[in-house]
Amino acid sequence: MIVAVVSILLIFILMGGSLYAFIYQKSYERSYFSYEVFFTLILVYFSVLISFALLYFILSFNGVLLIEGGGLRKVGVLESLAHAFYFSGVTLMTVGYGDITPVGWGRLLALMEALIGYILPAAFFLKIWQLSNESKDEEEKQDKREVDYL
Repeated sequence: MIVAVVSILLIFILMGGSLYAFIYQKSYERSYFSYEVFFTLILVYFSVLISFALLYFILSFNGVLLIEGGGLRKVGVLESLAHAFYFSGVTLMTVGYGDITPVGWGRLLALMEALIGYILPAAFFLKIWQLSNESKDEEEKQDKREVDYL
């Protein structure tokens, strides 16, 4: 028990240190971390997660869309909503665990959601890279203007 507590504590300390270094460390004269881009990424992830979860939930009223544990069973409305949110989160953030399986149109929705989950981080990192290149170009133009005045 004590080993588990120490391990979890160590993981949180290392994660916190890594995040602190990522956000506040000024490597190569400036940090390219952007709170605006970070919070936009979080907001977009939650929007996509909630949207797909509601799609799974609403479509589940028209028939079976998600199967838990490889078999059909009757679930209540709240449990169906919880399954939809869980499946949406797992599909968006990972490749899935396999405990809930989509069927029929659910497979196509899960495929689209997984694709969005893979593309979003790359799109946001490209945006950060673009912003950093634009700031470098502006600095170079400013340096050139200063040299021209001399």
